[in-house]
Amino acid sequence: MIRLYLRMALKSLGQNPGLTAIMVATVALGIAACVTVITMFHAMSADPIWWKSDRLYAVTLDSWDVNEPPDAARPHLPPPRLTYRDAMHLLESNIPERKTVMYVARTSILSNADRPPIAAEARFTRGDFFPMFDVPFQYGGSWSVADDTNAAPVIVLSKEVNETLFGGDNSVGRIVRWNDREFRIVGVLDTWEPQPKFYDLNRGHFEMPEGAYIPFRWGPQNKVTSASGRCWKPEPLDSYEDILGSECTWQQMWVELPDAATRERMQDLLDTYTTEQRKSGRFQRPQNNRLTNVPQWLIDQGVVQNDNRVLVGLAFAFLAVCLLNVVGLLLAKFLNAAKTIGIRRALGARKGQIFAQYFVEAAVVSTLGAALGLALGALSLKGLSIMYTVDEATRGGYRELLHFDVSSVVVAIALAAVATVVGGFYPAWRAARLPPAVYLKSQ
Repeated sequence: MIRLYLRMALKSLGQNPGLTAIMVATVALGIAACVTVITMFHAMSADPIWWKSDRLYAVTLDSWDVNEPPDAARPHLPPPRLTYRDAMHLLESNIPERKTVMYVARTSILSNADRPPIAAEARFTRGDFFPMFDVPFQYGGSWSVADDTNAAPVIVLSKEVNETLFGGDNSVGRIVRWNDREFRIVGVLDTWEPQPKFYDLNRGHFEMPEGAYIPFRWGPQNKVTSASGRCWKPEPLDSYEDILGSECTWQQMWVELPDAATRERMQDLLDTYTTEQRKSGRFQRPQNNRLTNVPQWLIDQGVVQNDNRVLVGLAFAFLAVCLLNVVGLLLAKFLNAAKTIGIRRALGARKGQIFAQYFVEAAVVSTLGAALGLALGALSLKGLSIMYTVDEATRGGYRELLHFDVSSVVVAIALAAVATVVGGFYPAWRAARLPPAVYLKSQ
């Protein structure tokens, strides 16, 4: 029976191609708008490490100026980074299962003997960084605890840098030069592009990961400066030692805490430390020490914004307007076929059969609209990807975000089903309830 209704629907829609095109385009525009906005919202607000985000915590202390908050837009939050001396003190704790402090160095040249040098930023971090954030390796692995302690000249390369310098071959054990110093390669990452870049949002929410990773202690020992940081206190910064002892915040710290008891112990450590520091004149603002898990961190740092939710609401409102227009067009079309419906009813067709026929016709319109909406959504995401691409550093991140995936198709199918029910139920119901006698007497 469905095949019969489908043939009748296609024939009916083909009799008025102009009206059919308008209805399909209207549904498509509404679905395209929703799919585009939902895809962006999902990508920008998704938890990039959902399987263990309840174990990972950003560590923040409010060591800022007592006269002003570190961020006027979010005055209730402490600075997102720590001073060097605070980070070094907390790093000594054995409470976390894993822990890391880190910063990104200014762009330098990475090269080997066989290929031209390339610009590559390096992240100075601890070996715990890789298992904490489930970073995959293509070759080799992380450096050892001894390498962390001794600031060994070892390095982990990203997959992209390894392909550029070594053609994608296993380069573990080979030597590269970074910042005019020699490093031995101990690992090469596999594809790893967490979006948003939750572990370091200071220079962009969707920036691509760095090209190289070096043991943290090597940086301070060799006076490597940070690519970013903030200072509030007027104090001399003439030497690298001045920077290390200053109130400038430039260290990110993350800890892995497996359970509530461990979190409580770590929180007690933060509170005790700042209380002691307050006696020496530091931390004069109200105590605001935080352990923030990944989902809340994304909210606090403005990755997930209320504006994004408003856009989702507006997209669905636009879809509702589109469906209301389609309801009106379908109703007019079905009522225009009242004479045919009357004849069919007189020949024995039941109301349920009339309803099913016209509901299938509405479903065809919605399905065609969903298919066209997917195509329009893909074009709109491509356009947004180009529009938001501002430089080479962020291009990969936005390309990763603004694309169709399985969830986008699922959303489109769900919206098509909603469009069928909302857009087709009432017109089909009205058509099925038309009194046949009135139209038969007029013939």
